[in-house]
Amino acid sequence: MSKLDTSTESAVLEPGGDQPMPGSKKVHLRTFGCQMNVYDSERISESLAAYGYVETETADDADLVILNTCHIREKAAEKVYSELGRIRQTKDARRAEGRQTLVAVAGCVAQAEGAEIVARAPVVDLVIGPQSYHRLPELLFRAKSESRSIVETQFPDEDKFSKLPKRDRPRAASAFLTIQEGCDKFCTFCVVPYTRGIEYSRPVAAILAEAKQLVSRGVSEITLLGQNVNAYHGEAEAGGNATLAMLIGRLGEIDGVERLRYTTSHPRDMGDDLIAAHASEPKLMPYLHLPFQSGSDRILAAMNRKHTAADYVALIAKIRRVRPDIALSTDIIVGFPGETERDFEATLGLVEQIGFAHAYSFRYSARPGTPAANMADQVPEAVAVHRLHTLQRLLDKHQTRFNADCVGRTIPVLFERSGRRDGQLIGRSPYLQPVHAFADHGMLGRILPVEILGSGPNSLSGVVRAA
Repeated sequence: MSKLDTSTESAVLEPGGDQPMPGSKKVHLRTFGCQMNVYDSERISESLAAYGYVETETADDADLVILNTCHIREKAAEKVYSELGRIRQTKDARRAEGRQTLVAVAGCVAQAEGAEIVARAPVVDLVIGPQSYHRLPELLFRAKSESRSIVETQFPDEDKFSKLPKRDRPRAASAFLTIQEGCDKFCTFCVVPYTRGIEYSRPVAAILAEAKQLVSRGVSEITLLGQNVNAYHGEAEAGGNATLAMLIGRLGEIDGVERLRYTTSHPRDMGDDLIAAHASEPKLMPYLHLPFQSGSDRILAAMNRKHTAADYVALIAKIRRVRPDIALSTDIIVGFPGETERDFEATLGLVEQIGFAHAYSFRYSARPGTPAANMADQVPEAVAVHRLHTLQRLLDKHQTRFNADCVGRTIPVLFERSGRRDGQLIGRSPYLQPVHAFADHGMLGRILPVEILGSGPNSLSGVVRAA
């Protein structure tokens, strides 16, 4: 690599030029982080398929290696650089054999660190942010033909989703569908507004078209994704803006869509129509991921969350009134700057009061460029680690109890994949729990009633009963 190019001039991939024949090139695509990155990786793979790339499980035989990265946690970013060190060795070994390897870093680390990635890891040929995936083939062509590293981290004006190919590849029974990106909340600990940009919602018609494509490939459960998904306000088919509840209603009308979910939500955007949808829309699963982050009002204010603990409790009560069987999941951060033992006890108290079926808990990690990174009273690591372990023990107790309460019930399970044992299938309950049962392989992709006979901290087991 001779020099670094950070320009955004368009270059066209000439048909029949440097494009390989179908299946003649291999791409190794590794995904870090959230469900949205999983969705993005699927779309990246689909866009590259048109240029002859097929996926491979290892970097050793890959002509192209892509790391789709996450910047939420500090260790996640460091994992990327560690992986790039290993990839450099692979690239050198392949070069010695006369084989070329292109290396691309995509996702939120790419967006946040840009040219610094190339400076720190010269093995990288392309750095591309999450808003420019539709330009990936042409940028790879430039990196290869011009023998220089390219950094593309601008926020383009065009809608990337409209530039991506149709969802025409075989899928599992469950799939992600991004409907909204970015966030305008600016929580003081969060990098999303800086890596994904301001809130953008896709038009209803485009989402319905993609959902129908997924159904045509065997998908029966769709999880709607967004950094702040319940703030969805995409263009409605008849004009004006649609709410998430309206979109869910339209998706529920599609034949073949059996289950709908959405994540991740913000308490401030749980409108009455969305709450009502949990009672009125039978395809919307009784499971809600709704982060509260801290049980202390003082810490919530410092986080700029724009809700109080009492607001959250009242909201949950309102949701449970319309859907008493709903299972709740959440995100919690401990060790936020200035957090005292009293603040932490408030968090534990809120967990006990609500009772979560599942939760993601994290020790606060300062992200460069966020307001919280420069706050005084950073909590010592040892203290934060101790609090995290204490919290996780409590969360595990609640999750184990929720799973145990399912024993003896017969619940519908969507079977998605084979288990480790012969004849075993693994599916998901309406509450998103993994469920193990023995059934014919032909039952994959179907929803079957399963009597739950056993439970563990993380999964259920049972037997299939006659439909």
